[in-house]
Amino acid sequence: MEHIEHLIGTHDLKQLPLWGPYTKKYIGISHIADAQKGLRFDLSVFPGFYRRKVDVPNTMWESGYHPWEASPDLSWFTHRHELEWKDQVYTDISYVEMSDRARLVRCEFVNRTDVEQNVVLHYMASLHFPQVRGHGDKLRVCRLELPTPALWTDALDYKALSFAAPRPSDTLVYDGFYRGEERGQGLVGGSALRFGRESGDRVAYICEVAEPMEHAVLLLRCRLLEGQRLLLRISGAADATLELNGTGELGKVSISLGALPAGQHEIVFTSLEWVSESAISSAELDGFVITEQHLLSQVRFVPEEANAHPQIIPGPVPNSLLLKYDGIDGYYGLLWVFDDYEVREFHCDELDRFMRHNVHHHVDSVFKGPGDGHFTNVYLRPIPLSAQSRTIIHGMVCSGSKEDVEEQLASFNTDAERCETVFAAVKRSSEAKTQPFNPSGEPYRFSQQLMEATLAMNVVYPVYTKRSYIRHNTPGRWWDSLYTWDSGFIGIGLAELDMERSVECLNAYVTEPGDPHAAFIHHGSMVPVQHYLFLEIWNKTRSKELLNYFYPRLRQYYLFYTGKQGSSTTRKLSSNLLKTWDYFYNSGGWDDYPPQVEVHRSGLTDETAPVSNTCHAIRIAKILKMAATAIGGLEGDITGYKEDIDVFGRAVQDYAWDEQSGYFGYVRHDAQGRPNGLLRHESGQNYNMGLDGAYPLVAGICTPEQERRLLGYISDPSRLKTEIGLTAIDQSAAYYKKDGYWNGAIWMAHQWFYWKMLLSLGCSDQAHIIAHTALELWKKETEQTYNCYEHFIVQSGRGAGWHHFGGLSAPVLSWFAAYYRPGTVTFGYDVWAVLTEFSMDNTELLVDLLYYGAEDHGHTLLVCMKAGQSYRVTWNGRIMEAGTNDDGLLDICLPGDCKGVLTVCPA
Repeated sequence: MEHIEHLIGTHDLKQLPLWGPYTKKYIGISHIADAQKGLRFDLSVFPGFYRRKVDVPNTMWESGYHPWEASPDLSWFTHRHELEWKDQVYTDISYVEMSDRARLVRCEFVNRTDVEQNVVLHYMASLHFPQVRGHGDKLRVCRLELPTPALWTDALDYKALSFAAPRPSDTLVYDGFYRGEERGQGLVGGSALRFGRESGDRVAYICEVAEPMEHAVLLLRCRLLEGQRLLLRISGAADATLELNGTGELGKVSISLGALPAGQHEIVFTSLEWVSESAISSAELDGFVITEQHLLSQVRFVPEEANAHPQIIPGPVPNSLLLKYDGIDGYYGLLWVFDDYEVREFHCDELDRFMRHNVHHHVDSVFKGPGDGHFTNVYLRPIPLSAQSRTIIHGMVCSGSKEDVEEQLASFNTDAERCETVFAAVKRSSEAKTQPFNPSGEPYRFSQQLMEATLAMNVVYPVYTKRSYIRHNTPGRWWDSLYTWDSGFIGIGLAELDMERSVECLNAYVTEPGDPHAAFIHHGSMVPVQHYLFLEIWNKTRSKELLNYFYPRLRQYYLFYTGKQGSSTTRKLSSNLLKTWDYFYNSGGWDDYPPQVEVHRSGLTDETAPVSNTCHAIRIAKILKMAATAIGGLEGDITGYKEDIDVFGRAVQDYAWDEQSGYFGYVRHDAQGRPNGLLRHESGQNYNMGLDGAYPLVAGICTPEQERRLLGYISDPSRLKTEIGLTAIDQSAAYYKKDGYWNGAIWMAHQWFYWKMLLSLGCSDQAHIIAHTALELWKKETEQTYNCYEHFIVQSGRGAGWHHFGGLSAPVLSWFAAYYRPGTVTFGYDVWAVLTEFSMDNTELLVDLLYYGAEDHGHTLLVCMKAGQSYRVTWNGRIMEAGTNDDGLLDICLPGDCKGVLTVCPA
C-alpha cells in the first residue's frame, strides 16, 4: 500500500471492477453501465421449481438466498439459493471474472432428497436508474441544448454562498452534498440549489464569457411551489430585481444584461422577500444561461427518457442474445449452455408479486404489469435433477460494442470442463492470497466465511455524493446510502480481508482539507470510527504515504467534531462537554439507548451532553497526537491535542462522574450553558448506567477507583455481562428492557471498543471473554440460519435485525484474526507500531513500537504465531512471560515503557 493516486479526488471504490454485486433490487451481478449518469445493468440469476414456485431473490428482505463465498476483490462470488430448506434442494450461483468485460455464470444445482426434482433457472436482465432519495422515483434529468455563443452556469457552481441564518450544517452538509444542494426531478444534472428561505440569502457566481455580446440576456431556470413568490436582487454584471412566481413546475425568467464584454463577470443573487401562505419557503435554482437576446429561443431543456426497455437482438451463436438500451453506448450479451429455454419479457417494476402470480401462465412470453420497468427473462426449463445428484449449467454475460459482444459470445467455449477450469483457476488465485488460520480456529471457519462473503459483497451502486455516483460499502442493502459509523466498522472488518478495500472504505468518508461543504462525509450517528480504522490500517501497513495522506483529512474531521472548525456546534456548552444532537438524534449509534430517548422526549438536546461524544474526542485526539508525532514538525498540532485531552478529560471528571452509581452520567446545563447536575430516571437512578456511562475507560481518563468499579460491571453477570456478551444497558437499571433494539440486546460494535480498551489496560482475560463469547455466539447463529444478523437478543441468544449485515457485526473478523490467524499482532489503543515483521512461515516476529499510555499501566499485545511451536519472547532484550494456549496465540503483557522492541522466535 504505497500508492495513493487512486484515492485523490474520489469517494468511489476504484479498486473494484465495473462488474460486481452492486444491485439494490434482485441479487446477482451488476455492471456500471454509465458512471456519469449512474446507470446500472443487472443480471439476476435464480432457480425455481418447474411450474410450481419461484423465490425472487429480493435484496430488501429475507428471500431464500445467502451470500456464501466471495473473493475480497470480487473476481468471483457465490450466493446460495435455497429451494427446499435446509440444503435439501439448492443452487450455488457463482459469477467469475473472465475479462474486464465478461463474467462466467456458474449454476450448481444440488438435490439431496431421495426423489427426482424438476427445477428451472431464470436469467433476468434489467436496467436501473438513480432514484430521488426519499421518494423512490427514478431520477429524470434534462439535457441542455445551447446556441453559440452561450454559457450555462449550474446553480451549484457558485463561488460563495451564505445563508442569512447560519446553520450547524453549513460546513458539514449531509451525505457529502454541496451546501444548499437538493436532488429533484427535471433538473440539469439532477440537483438544484435550495435558496431564499430567509431574506438576505446570498449566492455569487463568476462567469467566464469567451467573446463579447452586444445584447446579453440572463435566463434563470428555477422552480417554486404554486402560488409562491420570491424577489431576487441581481448585482454584479447586472443591477436589477427579478420576480419569481411559482407554478410547481420548472420555469424560466430572463433579464437583460446589455452589452457584455469578454472576460470574467460576477453575478450575485440576493433574496429580498418571500410571500407565501405555505410553510415551505424556498426556491429550487437549477442554473442560468447567458446568451445573446436573439438566440434566447434556441436555449432548450430536453427531458431525457428513462427507458428501461431494450432492443432484444438474436446472438451470433445458438442460445445467445444481445440487449441494447437507449442512452447507453454499449451492448450487453447473454449466453446459456442449455437447450430447453424460452426468452420472455416482464413489463413491470417488480417481480416479487407479479412473477409469482404469473408462474402458471406458461404459454405467454410477454407479461405486462404495473410500472414502466422491464426485465428480459431467459427461462431455462425444465432441468431434471435426479435423486441425490447434482448438475452444473454454465453461461456468461458480457458488455462492449456490438462487435465486441458478438465476438465474445461467438468465442465463448461452452465445454463444461473448460468452464470449470476457468472457475477453479480464478478461485485458486484469490484463495492463494488468503492468510491461513491455526487448527483451533477451525470450528469458527464456516461462520467467518459467511461474514467474509457478506462484507465483501455488501456493495451498492449508485450512491450519490459530492456530485458524483459511487460504489459504496453498505452495512446492508436496505441502507443503500452512506453511513458514517457503520462504515468505520466495515473498514475495520475489511482490514482483515483486503487492505486496499479497507483504505478505500476510509477514503470514502474523509474530504480534502479546506473542503467548504463537508469537513467529512456525514450520515447517521456521529461516531468517529474512521480514526480508529486509521490506527488499525497504520499498525498493519505502517505506510508513510497513507499517514501523510490521511492525517490532514482526519484532523479536519477531528476539528469539526470537537467544535473548533467551520459551522460546528458540538462545543456550545461552557462545560466543554461535547454533544452532536444538531447533526443526528443518535449520540453513539444506540438508537433506543434510554437516556438518549429521554433527552429527545423531554426536549433537552440544547442542554444535555452525553459522555461518549467527549470520550471519543479524547481517544481520537490521542490517536492523532501519535500520528502527528510520527510525521514530525507538527508541534502546534500536538500541543493542541494535549490541551484538548486535558480540557475534555477534566470536564468529564468534574461534571459527569456519579459516585452513587459508579457510572458517568449525561450532564444537564442551565440556560447559560453551565453544568447543572446529571440526567436521572424517575426512580432516581443515574440514567446512564450502560456503555455510555463507562466510556471514560475507552478514553483512558479514569481514576484507579473508577476503573476498578467500571471493570467490575463489565465482568458482573448481573450488570453489563451476559452469557452472550456485553449489553448496552446495565441489567440492574430500572429502565433495562428485554426487548429493545439496543436496550436488552448484544451488538458487536461497542464490544470491539471495550475489547481494545481491555487490551490497553492489560486486562487480557476480560478481553478474551468478550472476543470468544462473540465468536461462539456468531458461530451458533450463522450455522443455524446462514444469516449474518445485526444484533442478538439477551433473553433467547438468537440473532435479529437485518439478515445480511456487515457493518457493526464486522468485528467478528477482527476477533478471529487476533486469536487464530498467524501473522496477526493486535495492540491496544496506545501503541504506535514502527515495525512489524513476521517470518515467511510465521514462526518469528520482530515488533518495534512506541507506547503512549500511562507509564504505571501494563498493556497487552496479542500475537498469533504458527501453531505447533513453543516460543521465546523478549522485550528490549529481557525474556518475557507470555500466556499461551499452545496453539500459536501469545498473550504478552508489556510494561509501560515508552518504546521498545519485541521479538518472538521458536523456543
